[in-house]
Amino acid sequence: MKPRLQTSLGQHLVLTPQLRQALHLLQLPAVELEAEIAAAVESNPLLDWADDAPPLTADGKPDRQDDGEDREPAQANGEDWEPREDGWRDGGFEYTGSGGRGGEDEESDPASRMVQAETLRGHLAWQLHLSHLSPRDFRIGTALIDAIEDDGYLRVPFSEIAAALEPEPAPDDDEILAVLRQVQRMDPVGVGARDLSECLCLQLDALPADTPGRALARVLATTLIDRLPRLGARGVCEQLGCSAAEADTALHLLRSLDPRPGSQIGEVPSDNYVVPDCVIVRRNGVWQAMLATSSLPRLTIHQAYERMIQTTAGDDAGYLKGRLQEARWLLKNLEARGETLLKVVRCLIRQQSGFLEFGARALRPLTLREVAGEIGMHESTVSRAVARKYVHTPRGTLALRDFFASGIDTDGGGEASSVAIQQMIRGLIEAEDPRKPLSDARLAESLKASGVPVARRTVAKYREAMHIAASHERIRIN
Repeated sequence: MKPRLQTSLGQHLVLTPQLRQALHLLQLPAVELEAEIAAAVESNPLLDWADDAPPLTADGKPDRQDDGEDREPAQANGEDWEPREDGWRDGGFEYTGSGGRGGEDEESDPASRMVQAETLRGHLAWQLHLSHLSPRDFRIGTALIDAIEDDGYLRVPFSEIAAALEPEPAPDDDEILAVLRQVQRMDPVGVGARDLSECLCLQLDALPADTPGRALARVLATTLIDRLPRLGARGVCEQLGCSAAEADTALHLLRSLDPRPGSQIGEVPSDNYVVPDCVIVRRNGVWQAMLATSSLPRLTIHQAYERMIQTTAGDDAGYLKGRLQEARWLLKNLEARGETLLKVVRCLIRQQSGFLEFGARALRPLTLREVAGEIGMHESTVSRAVARKYVHTPRGTLALRDFFASGIDTDGGGEASSVAIQQMIRGLIEAEDPRKPLSDARLAESLKASGVPVARRTVAKYREAMHIAASHERIRIN
């Protein structure tokens, strides 16, 4: 066989560097996008932060109409944050400390703005510093606080507390207990308890002496706490010789207490730096989507270096022209990213307006393919746009993936989303008789009667996904 040349005609997709960059930027969440752009500005002399650039519209376009008004940034303080009419600028709501800017101050570094949730130990240490304790007692208090777990309990023996204070003379148990009593008077009430009984007693002791049922509730917390789930009100009456009304009052008071007081402090998502890419607001009865400022860092071409290209020759000119092209690509791809996000979010608003109005019960089945077909994009593009993105709504900050759900055909000819079915199951369980909890089979029958035919094993799967115990574990005798 002889070597020979052969030509062929065919089609295949080639990912240019520009297209690769566009796909890469699209899948980045706001925090990583800002870090990516900061690195690009640092490495490319043709890029610069546009502090004096004109504001951007909701579509990411320059807005040349300047009304001359000074506008205050809207706050972004978590669930209580509400969009303000005067907070709109730069194509979104200005988040305090977000949006890249040039300079050496710490605000220009995304890592320096990590959400620092107050920890339980930090909260207790702050209170300890305000206490009038001797230096020795202060060190004992510090050792106690270090040993308190996130739920607020102290589960280590006093011997370990004493060992943590070496090489100082070891305190005896009475000395440690005296300081522990000081810690147990701190906020949140019930912290520093060594078991559930002590935790509940600390909270009861903090209530006014004339609180109805307080005395009997303390007796129950001290002597019968482990048996209460099985005893119920009737068993309490038999054990303590009290009336049914007194038992009900005491049990109701106990149920109102917090068995994990430490969880009140520092309870934040594990990914504690969530910056929304978009904001959904309702204006004049119409849902609207806008890009958050963090999704559109204001960049521009460095004018001095751009002019320098006209007067430079040789390798320097080639280098500057190459960096100029890269800068233009980045600006164009950032604009495309914003437009794609808005298309996706506006489609989600049209499809899931009921979810925004009424919550998870109104979430309708929706897939990536449906959204892709509606906005004329590939399914993989929608997937990249949704991945690790968050949107701030009147219902709080939600992941864009929360707007998608699988569905089950109903008897009425429609569909019910898996999330809506889970909420229906939760509602049935919350309304059940605690003495006769609903089995998975009975839950399935109730859903079928409501027009949602679901198999028993599907009910069990949804119940377990919500971390709800089986019926035999939910029995409560009151």
